[in-house]
Amino acid sequence: MYALDSNIISYALRGDERIRRKMSDTTEAGNTLVMPHVVYYEVKRWLLELGATTKQRIFEQLVNSDFELGLLDKAVWDRASSIYVEARRKGRPIDDDADILIAAFCIVNGYTLVTNNGRHFEHIDGLKFVNWSA
Repeated sequence: MYALDSNIISYALRGDERIRRKMSDTTEAGNTLVMPHVVYYEVKRWLLELGATTKQRIFEQLVNSDFELGLLDKAVWDRASSIYVEARRKGRPIDDDADILIAAFCIVNGYTLVTNNGRHFEHIDGLKFVNWSA
């Protein structure tokens, strides 16, 4: 089970065949692809700001056909709060709340995060992540 970060979605929207193929292979192998709601928000606001109507349509097609949307329930918010505090106590504060929420979502639900920004997540205990764009 994999949760996709916004940078991976942006690769897919730009037509990156490696990413599109990996997404297809993953679902064909019976794995679930999930987009946390916070990722949906990040991508949607980016596309709206750009006025990228064609990519908005492609994005909505992806959301409606290829992904489940992952909810941020109380357990995720609780884990996110812990991640924030743990990082500050270790002297490695994470300033991007979206990254904290995405990591918490993955940890609580047992998903592996697919991202090309591993450095944003490498100090979060219990988080598994892979880079499909490498």
